[in-house]
Amino acid sequence: MEVKTVVKDEKTMRNNKPADAAIDKSIVYKTDNLNLWYGNNQALKNIDLDVYENEVTAIIGPSGCGKSTYIKTLNRMVELVPIVRTSGKILYRGQNIFEKTYRVEELRTQVGMVFQKPNPFPKSIYDNVAYGPRIHGIRDKKTLDQIVEQSLKGAAIWDEVKDRLKENAYGLSGGQQQRLCIARCLAIEPDVILMDEPTSALDPISTLKVEELVQELKQNYSIVIVTHNMQQAARISDRTAFFLNGEVIEYSNTNKLFSTPDDKRTEDYITGRFG
Repeated sequence: MEVKTVVKDEKTMRNNKPADAAIDKSIVYKTDNLNLWYGNNQALKNIDLDVYENEVTAIIGPSGCGKSTYIKTLNRMVELVPIVRTSGKILYRGQNIFEKTYRVEELRTQVGMVFQKPNPFPKSIYDNVAYGPRIHGIRDKKTLDQIVEQSLKGAAIWDEVKDRLKENAYGLSGGQQQRLCIARCLAIEPDVILMDEPTSALDPISTLKVEELVQELKQNYSIVIVTHNMQQAARISDRTAFFLNGEVIEYSNTNKLFSTPDDKRTEDYITGRFG
C-alpha cells in the first residue's frame, strides 16, 4: 500500500521530517516512535524518520550513535541479536513490519543490504549473482544468464567481468567485490537498498565508482546509506539525518543540513568540533 504525506514547515523539527519534503511525495519507510534496546542498553530513542522513494537518504553521526542499528531495523536483521527488543512502529509501504503476521523473509526480499566490507560467496562471479534467483526457484539457465548480465550491468561491473564469469569472486579487487555484492543484491529485484558504510574499506577510486553507481541506482531504487564520511553524504544524498546518542537530532535536505543546520549540535559535528 502506497503512503502519501504532506509535510508542513512548522512541524519539521518536531517530526524529524525534512522541511522541503515535496507535497504528495511517496514514502517508502515511515518510522514512528521507534525505541530499541540491546538488553538494558537503549540504542535508539523515539526515532521518527521518513524515507522517500527514489532518493538517497544518508545517516551520519559519530561512532556508537545508532546509525547501523537503525538501518538494520529496516529489514529486521537487528533481531538476529537475541537480546534485542523494540517498541514503536516501522511502516514499509504502509504495513507495520513488526506485526506478528508480517513475513520477515518477504521483507528481506524487498529490502536488500550491502555491508561495510565486501562479502562475496566463495563461488564464481556468475554463481554469486545467480544465488538469490536460484533460492527463489529460478532454474532456467537462459533466464539466469539474463539476470546475471542485467544485474552486473546495473552494478556497473559487467564490462570488467563478462569474460571472467566462471572465475572465483575472491579474485576480484575490493572495489569490484563490493560492486559484485551490489549486483547480487540487484538480482533479487529489491525495492530498497540499505548500505552500511559500503565504501569504508575501499580505495578512493573504488569509492568514486560506488558513489557514481549509487547516483544511478536511485533512479530505480530507494537507498539508505550509513556513512562516517560527511563529504560523501554531501556528494551523493538527497536528504541527511544526523544521529547522536540514539536520537535523530536533525533531518533535512542535504544542502540545507550542511549549509544552515537548525541545531547547534549538528553544526558542531559537521564542522569537526566533535565526533
